[in-house]
Amino acid sequence: MLISSLQNPRVKEAVALRERRAREKSGLMLVEGYHELALAVRAHMVPTTVFYCPERLRSEENNLLEHFRSTRTPLLEVTMAVLAKMAYREHPDAWLAIAPIPKRSLSELALPEKALIVVAESIEKPGNLGAILRSADAAGADALILCDRATDLYNPNVVRASKGTIFRVPVVEATSAATLEFLQERGIFVAAATPAGTIAYWDLDLQGSVAIAVGTEKEGLSDLWMEGADARVTVPMCGAVNSLNVAQALTLILFEARRQRR
Repeated sequence: MLISSLQNPRVKEAVALRERRAREKSGLMLVEGYHELALAVRAHMVPTTVFYCPERLRSEENNLLEHFRSTRTPLLEVTMAVLAKMAYREHPDAWLAIAPIPKRSLSELALPEKALIVVAESIEKPGNLGAILRSADAAGADALILCDRATDLYNPNVVRASKGTIFRVPVVEATSAATLEFLQERGIFVAAATPAGTIAYWDLDLQGSVAIAVGTEKEGLSDLWMEGADARVTVPMCGAVNSLNVAQALTLILFEARRQRR
């Protein structure tokens, strides 16, 4: 079936999902781009609908097309104009899918004996949240807990910035109070990342179960985390500014944890 009309109901449904209200009401999200969609499929995400544009399809992407055909996933051909209407990107490739929003609670997290957890409190910028997901995946973090969210985790810009790793890292949304209680009940060491920290990240023992908490881009972590943490860790700075971007700072600490666990 080739969709060429911008007024097609399926097209309108996809366009609506660019908005947070529609995602929350329907429980559905957009996944745009070949690499993001392929990674989502490898993480066992099952789309409800897949749109693709044959004119933009590359030969190396036929495997994904065959996968959806073999699994009987609803697969709809669209014109370039229709794809451009639905897409969030300025220059989309051939792919866009509608998928269920994953739901997971704190109690459902399956953590190993020496867990490495990221806690992100009130992160405002989709690009930063996506970068945090990429770093968490790259460093082998066991979970990301998103506290008191200030941006929608399933915003298309977050999915894009994460390069699809949003489907690989177990993610839970919870309040800061519930998360801190969850961590303390399990004896998980909480390290609050802050420019006002008293210990350099490379001097902190990160080999046991640990949660690295980062806060908003402007204000940092709330008093709840600063007072409830077991340590306040910092990235020592030599320049004129007192801190790195939140995702950059987290990446350094995560990979120090990975280095210590070799």
